[in-house]
Amino acid sequence: MGYEETWKILDSLVVEFRKRGETIPLNIIEDLRSAKTLMQVLKADPTHMENIPTIEMYLNNVESYLIFEAHQKFGAEFAEDWMQKLREARKTSVTEEGKTVEPSPKFVPGVPRNQRWMRIQISKETPKNTIMQMAAEHGLSTKIQPDGYMLVYGDEAKIKLFIQKTGEKLQRKKAR
Repeated sequence: MGYEETWKILDSLVVEFRKRGETIPLNIIEDLRSAKTLMQVLKADPTHMENIPTIEMYLNNVESYLIFEAHQKFGAEFAEDWMQKLREARKTSVTEEGKTVEPSPKFVPGVPRNQRWMRIQISKETPKNTIMQMAAEHGLSTKIQPDGYMLVYGDEAKIKLFIQKTGEKLQRKKAR
C-alpha cells in the first residue's frame, strides 16, 4: 500500500478543510501524526511489520472522517475527487529497490477481508440510530466500537452510496 502517498493526500485534504474554515477534531490530527510516526519507524526498520495494521487503521480512521465530512460539507463531487486521489495512491507503491508492489489487503478485526469499511463518530449530528438505519437500507453491516465510533462495512459501491445518501440526509436535516 502506498502509505506515504496516502498520508500526503490525507494531509492535503486536512489543509483544504482548514482553507475552507473547517476545524478538524484533535483525535483525527493525532491519528494522522501517529500514522506518520509509525511509517517512519517502519521505514527505519522494515522488520517492524506489526506496525502495518496500526498504520492502516490510523489512515483509514482519518480517511473515513474526512471523506464523510467532505461529502457532507462540500458535496459529492468534491468527496469523489479526493476518493479518486486516494484510490490512485493505494494502487501501487514503489520500494527503494524500484520494484512495484501491490497493496496488501486491509485488516480490521471483525470485518471480512474482502469488504470496505469506514468509521463514523457517533454524535448529535450523526446519531447512532440514523447511521444504523441508513446502513441497513444500503445493505451494509455495522458494529459499535468502544471509542464512540461506529464501524460501517460492506461492498465498496454500497459504502460510496451510503456516504452520498447519508451526507445528503444529514445536510437536509441540518438545513431545517
